[in-house]
Amino acid sequence: MNTQRLSYQGLEMLLEYDRQPSLELRNRIVELNAGLVRKVAHCLSQQCAEPYDDLEQIGYLGLIRAIERYNPRQGAAFSSFAIPYIRGEILHYLRDKSSTMRIPRRWQDLYAKGKKLRKELSASLGRSPRDGELAKALNVSPQEWSECQLACQNRMLVSLDAIAMQTPDCAIALGDTLADPRCQLQRKWEDERLQLQGAMNQLDEKTKAAIEYVYLRDLPRREAAKQIGVSPMTVTRHLHKGIKQLGILLQPQVA
Repeated sequence: MNTQRLSYQGLEMLLEYDRQPSLELRNRIVELNAGLVRKVAHCLSQQCAEPYDDLEQIGYLGLIRAIERYNPRQGAAFSSFAIPYIRGEILHYLRDKSSTMRIPRRWQDLYAKGKKLRKELSASLGRSPRDGELAKALNVSPQEWSECQLACQNRMLVSLDAIAMQTPDCAIALGDTLADPRCQLQRKWEDERLQLQGAMNQLDEKTKAAIEYVYLRDLPRREAAKQIGVSPMTVTRHLHKGIKQLGILLQPQVA
């Protein structure tokens, strides 16, 4: 009951802030959602040499960005919307600091095994395996495999093309993180990816899956249909429906 009351209170605050923003109200929303920042900061502090307190403070900047961009009328849970912003802000800070990652021995072994397995699966499948397929073959969760790749790849950067950030929805190369006149444009692209992720999360499961398989993973519609368990014609209908819904969901943010 207390959790439901807090959730309702938070939604009311977000609706009020959307109607009439104020610094006082924003600070109250930050305080109410501080647990999200602590959770993400604690997770990432286990993978780097930066103090937890520093990561927590940076995480609050991401939370504030999420509050200012969140549209409560679209129906997405604020926590799901805010976590990518919090996490992205901390990761951006870590990239700028070029922190030395403390990689657990288990993750080092897992990463090496994953690289070998990726080659084997690429040969047998005739394509590069998806992260979800690798995680399943390695008998770990997709989240842990993503975290493992992030930690190991950030430690072993050797070129501007090396991956500095890897999540299920985006990959950023080292060259993209360096000081550059195009930095604002790159950050804009990252923001747009986050906005797209938030909008995708509001689609029904089959529509979301159709868009992910066909447009994000570049699978033929026939193969996507097999993965989802529907006909190719139904996949096409889901694609038309999803693109229309995304246009509606993203239009206020673009404006």
